[in-house]
Order: sequence, then C-alpha cells, then structure tokens
Amino acid sequence: MRLNQNTMLLGKKVVLVPYTSEHVPRYHEWMKSEELQRLTASEPLTLEQEYAMQRSWREDADKCTFIVLDAEKWQAQPGATEESCMVGDVNLFLTDLEDPTLGEIEVMIAAWDRRVGVGASLLAPLSSLRGVTTLGLTKFEAKIGQENEPSIRMFQKLHFEQVAASSVFQEVTLRLTVSESEHQWLLEQTSHVEEKPYRDGSAEPC
Repeated sequence: MRLNQNTMLLGKKVVLVPYTSEHVPRYHEWMKSEELQRLTASEPLTLEQEYAMQRSWREDADKCTFIVLDAEKWQAQPGATEESCMVGDVNLFLTDLEDPTLGEIEVMIAAWDRRVGVGASLLAPLSSLRGVTTLGLTKFEAKIGQENEPSIRMFQKLHFEQVAASSVFQEVTLRLTVSESEHQWLLEQTSHVEEKPYRDGSAEPC
C-alpha cells in the first residue's frame, strides 16, 4: 500500500518495514514450506511470481503490508541486511466496501519462536498506529484455520473474540471492536513504538 511505503515502526522486539524487492528472495524460500502453505492457505509461487506479487501489494490501495524484523538482531549487528533479520510479515486488508471501518489482519511468523509477546509486538502497533490512528478503523478481524491453535490463542490474548466458524473453509473468525477502553489499551501497548520515515530499505537502526 502506498500509504505505508515510506513508513517504518520500531518496537522493542520487532521492527516493521514495508515489503520491498529486497525481501522477496527470503520470503520466497519461506513459502516453499508445506506447513506455512497450509497455515496460510497459500499456493507455492515461482520467484518471478513472488516479485510480481510484491509489486502488486506495494501498489494495492486496500492492503497494508509490513515485513517483520527481529529488532534485537537488526540493531545488534551494524550493517546487517533486512533480509537476514526477517522473521515474518503482518498484513492489514481493507476489503469490505460496505464497512470502511473494518480491517482484516493476518500474521505470519516464519523464522522465530512463536512467543505470545511477539504477537502483541506485531499487532498492537499495526492496529493502533496504522489502523485506528491513520485509517480510522474501529473493528479488526482475523480468519484463522481451525487447527492453528497457537494463532487463535495469540489473538484471543490480544482481546479478539470468536464471532464465527466455517466448516466449509475450516476456519474461525475472531474480532476486536475498538471501544474507548480498547483504544486506550492499544495506545499503552504502543507507547514505546517509534514511527520513522523509510526509503527503499536505506533506513538505519536506532
């Protein structure tokens, strides 16, 4: 999404940067995993198709995509490339034309311990800084495969509640409605996050 192509979010555990061509080779290697394909309901792509997908995501007005970097590794190794510090991605979709206040969130952790703290580090800044503050969203949904219990528990710990289940697609839908108290909680969770300009992967760690 053009809205976030020049924005990076720096937290204690993670750094969120826009998805650029620099990240495609490692992302492509991740998505060769049958487990990740199953968990994300994805089909394997060629490297050329992955580059094309990255370009389309960057131009897509309805999708906000960030690559997730291990903040400790990135900051501890001067000159480290973003590709070498990648651990996953997080996406925010704006696909409901009838409800512009609703966003759908996806999280993929491909190369990191799936700790609960990581989920909060990812979702809080995206939903608060990008979703609520910038895009004016008040509701967030996550659609997760019924067998993906770690992800379901992660979202539930972040105050998402199950609102639907599909036996056809074998998935559950969880939702967070951002009340005044929830908004305050999100702001508290993101009080340490810095928003900085990002230009083609040239930003330096603080």
